[in-house]
Amino acid sequence: MAKGSVKTRYVCTACGAVSPQWAGQCAECGEWNTLEEQRQSAAPAGSRGSIQGRAQYAGDSGIRTLAEVPRDRETRFSAGVGEFDRVLGGGLVAGGVILLGGDPGIGKSTLLLEVVARVASRHGALYVTGEESLQQVGLRAERLGVGDAGLKLLAETRVETIIDLAARERPEVLVVDSIQTIHSDALGSAPGGVAQVREAAAQLVQFAKQTGTVLFLVGHVTKEGQLAGPRVLEHMVDTVLYFESDSGSRYRLLRAVKNRFGAANELGVFAMLDTGLKEVKNPSAIFLSRHEQPVPGSAILVTREGTRPLLLELQALVAESPLSNPRRLAVGMDGNRMGMLLAVLQRHAGVSTAGEDVFVNVVGGVRIAETASDLPALLAVISSLRDRPIPQDWVIFGEVGLAGEIRPVPNGPDRLAEAARHGFRRALVPAKNAPARGEAPDGLEVVGVERLDAALDWIREAD
Repeated sequence: MAKGSVKTRYVCTACGAVSPQWAGQCAECGEWNTLEEQRQSAAPAGSRGSIQGRAQYAGDSGIRTLAEVPRDRETRFSAGVGEFDRVLGGGLVAGGVILLGGDPGIGKSTLLLEVVARVASRHGALYVTGEESLQQVGLRAERLGVGDAGLKLLAETRVETIIDLAARERPEVLVVDSIQTIHSDALGSAPGGVAQVREAAAQLVQFAKQTGTVLFLVGHVTKEGQLAGPRVLEHMVDTVLYFESDSGSRYRLLRAVKNRFGAANELGVFAMLDTGLKEVKNPSAIFLSRHEQPVPGSAILVTREGTRPLLLELQALVAESPLSNPRRLAVGMDGNRMGMLLAVLQRHAGVSTAGEDVFVNVVGGVRIAETASDLPALLAVISSLRDRPIPQDWVIFGEVGLAGEIRPVPNGPDRLAEAARHGFRRALVPAKNAPARGEAPDGLEVVGVERLDAALDWIREAD
C-alpha cells in the first residue's frame, strides 16, 4: 500500500463520533475513554466515498416538484407468518431494509430462518451467515422442519464478496446474520467495530435500494442495551425490530420501534417451542391470569400496541414499609409517572400511601408506554391497600391528570370491543370514551367517569 494511503482516526464506541486525534473524553457524547484508533484506507477516485461514486447510488438526481413525484404504492408481499407481517405493517416491501435486534440466543436467527424458508418457496431468498457454518444452519433448518425449502445459503464475512454474489444471484430477500461479523476491505479495523459495522451496513443498504432487494440485518444487543455497540444503524434502515423476552419465559415479543412502511410500536407475539417459534394469534389470552377467586391488587386494562388492542393484568402490592423513605417500584411502566399518580391519589382522593411500600407490575413482561394505564394502576393500588379485590369481570383504562380528572385515550371503541370479545361485563373508562346509548358492544356495560373520586365510588359500590 502506498505511503499516505492509510489514514488514522479515532471513533467513539458509545456514539460513533469520529475525531482526528485521541482524547480522553468524547466531544460529542461526553463519555470517557471510548475513543478507539482505527485505520482507514483512502478511497480511490470514483468510489462510493466520493461525489462521483455516490451519484450511481442516488438514482435520478434531477430536481422535481412534489406534484411531479410518482404516487405508486410500495410493492408488498407476505412473509408467510401472520404476526411477522403485522409487525412489518402488512408484509415485506421491495427495497426495504429491516434491522432485527435482540439479546444473543433470544431467537433472531430461528425466526428469520423460518421466515425466509417460507419466502423461498415463492421468491428467491439468500441467507448469509457469518457466525455459523452451513452445516449448523442446515441442522437448525432440519429441526425447524424447513430443511426441504429451496433456500440458498452462503457462509461469508466479506461484504464485497456478499454483494458480488448477491448481484449475480439476484435474490428478492437477502438475510445477513449478523452485521457484527461482516467486514469491508476499505477499512483496516477488526469486524464488529463502529466503523466496520457502519461501512458494511452502508454498502448493503445501497445494494438493496439499487436492486429492490428486501434486506434483513441481524444485530445483537449489548449488556448496556445498545444495538451493535452504539446504535449507529437505526437511522440507516427503514424498519427496526426488537426481539424481547423475560428471563425464563417461553414467549417472545417482536416490537417495531421504527417503521417507514407501517405503524411504529406494533407488537407481534411468538412462543418458543422445541420445533421453533410459533405465532400467538390471541396474545390477550396469555397475558391474563384467570384467578380462581378475585384477589386484591389486580386490575385488567386494555392497552394498545401499534394497531392492536391488548388485554393485560396490572398488579399492585402495598405493604407497610420499615424504611424512613418508602420504596416506589414499577415494572413495565414508568416509575416516575407512578410516583406522580400516587401524589394525585393523595391530593384529590384523600388516599395516602406515605409510610407504605408500593410495588406495581405488568404481568407478562410487556412494557406499557401509554397513559391508559393510569386509572387501573391507581385502582389496583387502592385495592391492595384496602384488601378489597376488583371484580374479575371489570376492565379499566384511562389517563389521570394532575387535577384529578380522567382524560380520554385514543381508540376507545377498539379497546371496548376487545374487552367484550374476551367476556368482560363492565368497563370503567373516561366519560369521553364512553359510547352513546345503544352503541356499546353487546354484553358490556360501559361506565364513564370524569373524576378520580367518581371512579373510587364505583369501586366501593362494587364491593
